[in-house]
Amino acid sequence: MHFDKSTKEKPCCTLPTVKKLLEQKRRRETSSLPPSCSTASTSPAPPQTAASSLSPPEPFPCAGSSSSYSDMAVSFEQWTPAQESSLSYYSGLPGSSYTPSYSHSVTSEYTHQPAVGFGDALPQTYECPVSVTDPTMDSSWSFLGPSQSTQLSFGSSMDPTKLQEAQILLSEMDYSRATGQDEDGDTILHIYTAKGLREYAYAAAERLKLFNRLDAKEHKGKTALLVAVTADQPGILQDLLSLGADINACDFKGQTALHLAAHYGLPGILQAILSSRPDVKLEARNFEGMTPLHCAAISHSTIMKAFYSSALADVSLQNKAAARLSCVQILLNAGASPLSQEIKSNKTVLHLAVKEGNVDLVQHLLKIPLPNMKDFVNLKAHGHTALHMAAGLHGNPHQAEILRQLLSRGADPSIRNLENDQPAHLLQSGHQGEQLKLMLKKRSASSRRRNVSLQDQE
Repeated sequence: MHFDKSTKEKPCCTLPTVKKLLEQKRRRETSSLPPSCSTASTSPAPPQTAASSLSPPEPFPCAGSSSSYSDMAVSFEQWTPAQESSLSYYSGLPGSSYTPSYSHSVTSEYTHQPAVGFGDALPQTYECPVSVTDPTMDSSWSFLGPSQSTQLSFGSSMDPTKLQEAQILLSEMDYSRATGQDEDGDTILHIYTAKGLREYAYAAAERLKLFNRLDAKEHKGKTALLVAVTADQPGILQDLLSLGADINACDFKGQTALHLAAHYGLPGILQAILSSRPDVKLEARNFEGMTPLHCAAISHSTIMKAFYSSALADVSLQNKAAARLSCVQILLNAGASPLSQEIKSNKTVLHLAVKEGNVDLVQHLLKIPLPNMKDFVNLKAHGHTALHMAAGLHGNPHQAEILRQLLSRGADPSIRNLENDQPAHLLQSGHQGEQLKLMLKKRSASSRRRNVSLQDQE
């Protein structure tokens, strides 16, 4: 990222930009996912949080350079930059003497940073209890167990000394370096955010705010706030929001901060977003017509498909699936509507879960205390109810259980799709299909008798 290089001189190599940092991180973190896990969404594969699964760092492609991508990678775990001055995109940027340490912790304390000028009083830290309670989660490996309240951290306090150093550095930096963008559209704020350098990101954000450049977008339409989400930096995200960053900004795919947090299964980021602004758009649509809740459901199904297909119980996949299920619940608790239908196919989150054979998510959604549960269960997506989709799950080991769950919550086996087929007509042939057809017929007959009884009472 060089703004002052002349046309006659070129650097021996190109230093990593936000694009390279995040792409390198994604390649490493998805390398351990089973190959049978096919992505069901339009989003990139969800990130892996286990540091032990990362592949060896790829050498920095520059002759004579001792830097490597390992010190550039954005990790959810604790990390320390290399002892080289490889972070120096700009003169004076902290190198070997700067060794920040951030970790994804679970606590109730976080720092809410007001807009302060260079040299003004430092931000104050205060307690803000934000609880995620999921009384309905029914899973042996639930992230938030039954009747359990877990408080999430939005980042630890900033180092006052480092913050002051950063503010001095940014105040002395010329305009083009402090606010300019490189060939990928990255500002210095994008770079600091991707690396998790919180104090320097805060100082850079202050400077950009003065010139109305806080929401500058890089080549894929991401603002620094969206980079903070993708890099799982809740502290920096909270700082940017306190300085006035647009909570509803979207990238070139129409994905807001909520969409990205839901895609990558980041419950701490979701809580940081939802606790910050009353004007966050829970029903915002990306350019695929999906709300954040749809994205969370698809992300959970992707992980569960990998978990179901794995020969042995994979603790890493269990933890990921639990975090993504927690994201679904957080969005529901915040007021996201389970009745929302994606624009392209009219599917609700229930349709999406059933289509992927995701019995865990189906059970979770059917426990939502809706006053119109029957209407929810029998909503049509291009003519198909969730029961039609379950009937089409030929060979899926969870087909029978999903059918039973839907029937128990009021699914109507007599409803016909656009081809005039009832769910029973879509079942597979053979013994299993006959058994399931019998189940549907019994429920249909039971429903008719109940309706007749109600009419007689009237």
